[in-house]
Amino acid sequence: MNKLSTAIAAIASFAVVTVFSTSACAGDTLDHVLKTKTLKAAVATDWAPASFVNDKGQLDGYDVDVTKEIAKRLGVEAQFVTPGWDLIAAGKWEGRWDVGMGQMTPTKARAEKFDLSNIYFYEQAVAIVHKDSKATKLSDLDGKRVGGAADTSALAYAAHTFTPGWIGAKPMEFKFKPSEIKAYQSSGIALDDLRLGDGVRLDAIVTDGSFADNAIKSGYPIKVLGTLFSSPGVVAILKGDKEFSEKIAAAVKSMRDDGTLSKLSIKWYGSDFTVEKQ
Repeated sequence: MNKLSTAIAAIASFAVVTVFSTSACAGDTLDHVLKTKTLKAAVATDWAPASFVNDKGQLDGYDVDVTKEIAKRLGVEAQFVTPGWDLIAAGKWEGRWDVGMGQMTPTKARAEKFDLSNIYFYEQAVAIVHKDSKATKLSDLDGKRVGGAADTSALAYAAHTFTPGWIGAKPMEFKFKPSEIKAYQSSGIALDDLRLGDGVRLDAIVTDGSFADNAIKSGYPIKVLGTLFSSPGVVAILKGDKEFSEKIAAAVKSMRDDGTLSKLSIKWYGSDFTVEKQ
């Protein structure tokens, strides 16, 4: 069993949640974090190298290390829960975690629920096909079945509903129109459907470029067809606690200023994805 599949099976062992409130009110989240001396982060278990379950059965990856470092700079300990990305993106956290660490892409719709100001990563969204696919360009996906993780910007792109919400974002150019879009709980599950063969269950999936690169290195029979767009990734925080957002922002800034973010990116990705590529 490969690492990505093993990670999916390990979700239950990490999914421990504690409810302390029903919404983020002014000061409540920060007060709770400082009182319990715990920063609880929601992460994925099958999204290497951002967050995954390693060979020792432990959560590991860039997002995990970044969370631990943020917690350290707040003077607390990091704890992790592993809900599906759809639950993280929905914003109905009910106090079960304090931050969402999934390199969330800022969009206008998400800005209604989240503080999306704390950028700690820059990513490219890509389309992936099976290695036996005859597709050579993105427009070859017209009329095809395309899958991806639910509530992600990449899948919204495939559905032509993606509206970028970051400063300086250019109008989105949609390069293909699928006949069917399949939403999955995670990119890893979508990838396992694509690996079955060209057109067996899917013709392509849309996901992050770093995830695709790692899957190829892990031996998946896939290839990158093309880049959809580039975007920043942020620490997701529910709106309503300005003090908490400012504390997270200060921690991220200090990590950027002293080179910690860059070092962690190079450690996990082999390149610095903490600065915007031109």
